[in-house]
Amino acid sequence: MTFKEEIYNSFVQNFSSILREKTRNLELSKLIFLCIGTDKVMGDSFGPLVGYKLKYLFEYEENIEVIGSLDDIICIHNISRIMNDITNKYEEAFIIAIDAALSNKTDIGKIIVSKNSMNIGSSFYKKNIYVGDMSIKGVVSRDLNNPKYNFKLLQNTSLNLIMNMADLVVKGISKVLNV
Repeated sequence: MTFKEEIYNSFVQNFSSILREKTRNLELSKLIFLCIGTDKVMGDSFGPLVGYKLKYLFEYEENIEVIGSLDDIICIHNISRIMNDITNKYEEAFIIAIDAALSNKTDIGKIIVSKNSMNIGSSFYKKNIYVGDMSIKGVVSRDLNNPKYNFKLLQNTSLNLIMNMADLVVKGISKVLNV
């Protein structure tokens, strides 16, 4: 089994089990994919690329909404407004936050599914802004524990890596949700 196949199978298994566990006893009005990042920094484009692809996948699904894409960026500067809009619009929405992440060198290329919310921008900002009822993180580079150097690494991240990870996540979400 290739590294890509291992990543995909692990993602599908983890996403499926955590989503089922977290939504088991909920009556949801919407399932929202909140795709965070920007297209101005290659390594941070993972979320918007996933959002771009998911928008087409769920174009005709009434109970699923994708917020954030290459056309409509969500970042640290507008996340508070976006979260207020979601809260005001939907009573019982379940939010899956999707963003790029930095980690150890050995984790690059992995997709991490968590049953917890996501602290966005934690590699650069001292703010603690948590979003989502669960999260999907694509590890795009290593974390040097220095915002200046982390930003440089993100600027030089491989587009091929980001696109492959985005494709795996969209394909896995499609499989789990039977779309």
